[in-house]
Amino acid sequence: MKPSFAIVGCGRVGTALGRQLVKTGYKLVGLASKTITSAEKAAGIIGTGEAFQTPWEASKSADVVFITTPDGVINECCEEISKKKGFKKDAIVLHCSGALPSTILSGAKKCNVLTGSMHPLQSFATSYKSGNPFEGIVISVEGDKAAVDISKKIAKELGAVSIEIKTDGKAMYHASAVAASNYLVTLMDFAFKILREAGIPENEAFKVLSPLVEGTLANIENVGTIKALTGPIARGDISTIKTHLENISDKSPELLNLYKTLGFYTTEIAKQKGTINESTAGELKKIF
Repeated sequence: MKPSFAIVGCGRVGTALGRQLVKTGYKLVGLASKTITSAEKAAGIIGTGEAFQTPWEASKSADVVFITTPDGVINECCEEISKKKGFKKDAIVLHCSGALPSTILSGAKKCNVLTGSMHPLQSFATSYKSGNPFEGIVISVEGDKAAVDISKKIAKELGAVSIEIKTDGKAMYHASAVAASNYLVTLMDFAFKILREAGIPENEAFKVLSPLVEGTLANIENVGTIKALTGPIARGDISTIKTHLENISDKSPELLNLYKTLGFYTTEIAKQKGTINESTAGELKKIF
């Protein structure tokens, strides 16, 4: 028999998680949020579950408690439930933050529970998504062994792939996700703005650059980042780089520092690839 669960924090992640867990046969015994209206709305979307005024009422009979509040109130919420003895003995208490370790839940330990974190590496734009937003994604897990074990089991039943990370490596894991997702948006915005100076409007920029981006991602998957590097830095084409810098400085000076910073670190990758020597790398770094 699958364990029962409660959701504390009925935003996009909590609601999507509750909806999918119910579909896979888990029993939802309680929902709580900042307001009873929010919890009732989540229950309506999920199709089952009792909404409670307080988090400790929602969590008290659950085998697994998911605290899916905003990061800044996870600790406070956990402490509040603990003080009210709202955790069942031997329950598993999990949060879904990407940035915070399971140790943020240490206040629950006085209730004889086990703690962990289970972070879905996914962007949840809406809690109403008709399909399974967990299908095929990666869910990182860490914490007490029993919490990690059940998190892995849940991830598998959600259709996701689980990876176990170090508890003290959580911040670095999250920083990596920010670099790969959020900074990719920044990088593409940077590329679109430069392309605009070539006479291509921004509404066409994605169509122009996406095949190149997709090809690069495929190369990274196949041969890794070092071997996937191509272009003027990888070739040691200093004159082309100087032309870029002159043109960006003239037409989009606000983008110059970002281009230089990216170029400086790309030079290191080219050096590791072995397509430029120490002397060329030094000259490129001096330019950047």
